Amino acid sequence: MSAKTIYATGRRKASIAKVWLTPGSGKISINGLSLDAWLGGLEAKKLRVKQPLVLSKQDTSVDIVATTLGGGFGGQADALRHGISRALVKFNPEIKAILKPEGMMTRDSRVVERKKPGKRKARRSRQFSKR
Repeated sequence: MSAKTIYATGRRKASIAKVWLTPGSGKISINGLSLDAWLGGLEAKKLRVKQPLVLSKQDTSVDIVATTLGGGFGGQADALRHGISRALVKFNPEIKAILKPEGMMTRDSRVVERKKPGKRKARRSRQFSKR
């Protein structure tokens, strides 16, 4: 990576995205694949990944190389969105005024609640039997 490479980490649920941002032409590479190859036909998730770039008008001026691990495609896409937002703010601090009102600078800390003993799920009890 060059001297102008910026690193940021994004997280969501059990997913972690490591993002390296460099000035470039707008290429996005995730786990060695292009965005289209990585997410396939999941168009809504592609839009969520690109959202910080489109809002800040940086979609054709920076290249992104990212690695994701943990969770599924939904959590990884949101972690990637968070990581890209954080990297863009390091790249240009004025972008924070655009991304923060849209909620992209905040880590979404909701995670699955653990299952408790004596319950079927986290809170769901067993069906009551009268007889």
